[in-house]
Amino acid sequence: MKWSLDDLPVFVAVIQQDGISAAARELGMPKSTVSSALARLERALGLRLIDRSSRSLRVTAEGEAFHRQALLILEQAREADDLMAGLGSAPAGRVSVALPPAFSLDIVAPRLPEFRTRHPGLELDILVTSQGAALVRDRVDLAVVVGPLEDSELVSRTLIEGDLIWVASPRWLADHRLGETLDVVRAQIQVCETRYALRRMPVDIQGEAAHLDLSRGITRVNDPLVVRRMVMAGGGLSMLPHQYCVEPLADGRLVQVLPHVRLSRASARLTAVYPSRRLLSPRIRALLDFLLEVCAPLAPPDRVRSKKQAERRRTDV
Repeated sequence: MKWSLDDLPVFVAVIQQDGISAAARELGMPKSTVSSALARLERALGLRLIDRSSRSLRVTAEGEAFHRQALLILEQAREADDLMAGLGSAPAGRVSVALPPAFSLDIVAPRLPEFRTRHPGLELDILVTSQGAALVRDRVDLAVVVGPLEDSELVSRTLIEGDLIWVASPRWLADHRLGETLDVVRAQIQVCETRYALRRMPVDIQGEAAHLDLSRGITRVNDPLVVRRMVMAGGGLSMLPHQYCVEPLADGRLVQVLPHVRLSRASARLTAVYPSRRLLSPRIRALLDFLLEVCAPLAPPDRVRSKKQAERRRTDV
């Protein structure tokens, strides 16, 4: 190998910062040092990685291929460093995570002081976004995504295999009779989360497949906590992931209804994703274990029973 590993972070910074000057500022280096490292790397490889002029920068096809490999090499080096540093000591360092807005506010935030107390050597960078999976590898160590996963090379770990349930407020139920047909149910839905506002939202009625048209005449919101607040205020009937209804159902602010009209469970799933199939560093492992612990009490009761029954069956075999 003729090129130096020390030049890889510089090359990656040039691409990520979209320029040599910006990379120099990010790395705290003179611009000439960054230019020299890039030129040295290209000479050693015998390839043009970046076409650059006074006004623009364009990554070549060879540069894009080498960038992907450079990220993997730097990730492996960081993991090895973290692993060695973590042997016999508490996890330490910075870990970045992308969390969906509702999940971060309603489920994670109340437990963050506990995480800080448990891992004082860890520094968390939390990015609140619904586009977490797209940020893994380049910007964050781990992300939590909502709903079914697209085909991906990312490693996944289910946090919540939740249910999507029908809910209404006691006040609204006192003044309205629940619909017995899908047409009447549809008329009683005033608000729903944007991702459920489909022309053919699938439902299952006692084993029979059907659908609801939720594409018009409904307030659409891209945050389930806003939907929850509107429903608790008497805003009709709607569907919500079970994990955001645990406390309101327990204290009577919400009532679960229409148990025979089932919705897709995959829509309410929360999954942690990260880019490496190798051994997780202690800092990322600490964060993943924390998220699993936080989510464990939020499983719907029937899921908890099913899990215990499966464990008993394994024990009996």
